Amino acid sequence: MRHKKAWKHLSRNSSHRRALLRNLVTSLLKHGQIVTTDAKAKAVRPLTEKMITLAKRGDLHARRQALAYIQEKAIAHKLFDELKDRHLDRQGGYVRIIKKGIRKGDGAPISIVQLVSVDVEKKPAKKKTKVSKKADQAPAAAVMAPVSEKEQEEKTVDTVEAVGVSEEKTVTVAGADATSETVDIIEAKDNAVEDVREETGSDPQMAEGEIKEENAGGIESGSSEKV
Repeated sequence: MRHKKAWKHLSRNSSHRRALLRNLVTSLLKHGQIVTTDAKAKAVRPLTEKMITLAKRGDLHARRQALAYIQEKAIAHKLFDELKDRHLDRQGGYVRIIKKGIRKGDGAPISIVQLVSVDVEKKPAKKKTKVSKKADQAPAAAVMAPVSEKEQEEKTVDTVEAVGVSEEKTVTVAGADATSETVDIIEAKDNAVEDVREETGSDPQMAEGEIKEENAGGIESGSSEKV
């Protein structure tokens, strides 16, 4: 049982394990990400974050400590000159571990270890638009623009004037038709009186009275139909 064992030995002695972790940290700072087993990834993360913390401190002693651990001097200078600027606003959490799967051959779980970029982390937040229930349940009549009283009065006057014009036209046409028919009836009656007087030689007043009696029904019926 592993009582009082504070770290992973990774099946290696201390010198081999130290060299392995130094190489992994150097490769991670050089390439930005590496692929390794889960146990190694968990061991590399705190060491890499410690190097970035030294770079953020930026003094001469911190640079010498980083040069003593990192395998390549160029990578150490790159860390202090370029990589530290990406993490100035972060208080830890400079490295992420992503599970990849199982390695073929020995079946070891594989993970991707990569440096966290500020551009990836700072994404614009989506604004949520809240729609009130009252707006959804509002009737359609309330959405329509209200009509002022002045506009309603103008529309009513226009309607009344239009109706009045149509009635006048109807009455005028009906009156013209009735008048023309009445004139025709009177002319026909006068012609009939003259014909009777020429044939019989009777009194024109009596003949006119007889014709009036005969045509009274026709005149009344024609006038009543048109009115």
